[in-house]
Amino acid sequence: MRERRYPSDTTDAEWAILEPLLPVPACELPRGGRPEKHPRRNVVDAIRYVNDNGCKWRAVPVDFGIPWRTVYGFFQRWRASGDLARIHAELHQMVRVHDGLNPRTVAVILDSQSVKGAETVSQDTRGFDGGKLINGRKRHLAVDMRGMALSVMVTKASPHDSIPARDPLFRLRLTHPELTVAWADSAYGGTLVDWSHTFLDITLKTVPRRKDQDGFAVLAKRWRVERAISWIMRARRNVRDYERLVSHSEAHITWTFITLMVRRLTRPPRPPRRHHTPPNRSRRTPTSPSPYACGSCRTPSASPRLL
Repeated sequence: MRERRYPSDTTDAEWAILEPLLPVPACELPRGGRPEKHPRRNVVDAIRYVNDNGCKWRAVPVDFGIPWRTVYGFFQRWRASGDLARIHAELHQMVRVHDGLNPRTVAVILDSQSVKGAETVSQDTRGFDGGKLINGRKRHLAVDMRGMALSVMVTKASPHDSIPARDPLFRLRLTHPELTVAWADSAYGGTLVDWSHTFLDITLKTVPRRKDQDGFAVLAKRWRVERAISWIMRARRNVRDYERLVSHSEAHITWTFITLMVRRLTRPPRPPRRHHTPPNRSRRTPTSPSPYACGSCRTPSASPRLL
């Protein structure tokens, strides 16, 4: 058994969660296939190593005991077969149940991030973002109220956010029919608000910048997706886009969230976030009945937490 020596390696607790979600080996399917030569845990550790450290596929350390072409082959096949998306979706529901939430969310937050493209990114899949002055690609994220991604899409950096946003919103409507509301910045306003309400039955609300805002400021709802973007940048493969294929860029971001969710499942559940009454509002009197479990908690004691 290989010694676990890198921070990106799976622990025994993480592997116990992730192993049942992996696709069935071809040799165990009715159509048959060649038995796998290398342990799958080593394969997953090698993929996570590339994602976390940002090295080339050819630079996979030899102590994994797997040729780099084999590691890349598993990365490509699991993405192309849809197994990677399925694993991500199942882990997302497991994390929400682990934190005491409804497995299906009704609210999401949208945002995008432009990143520079390396010389391996072709001219057909890159563009220039005039607002950020970045030549590369743009990542479009939709996260729930805990910051876990539901949808990841990568496009050219040149289009305005409201143009490619219709595609992820349409995908969210197909995969999450319970979705009712989405928050985003002012770039997603205008005709996109009417389009999402008319054709998708999704209420799109914009959270504009404050009038007196100078530089960065924490804005309601939007800080959750901005925090998720910072999580992505912790994996060095995502600091710059090196992928020739857009689908591989999306796969690396998906692997980053898979790693985050598996680690979260091995930790104690996160306590619910309590919303306290602002100082300028009067609190309920002790004699007035409250439908909530406590005076400061905004979650009804008999209702599931959907957000």
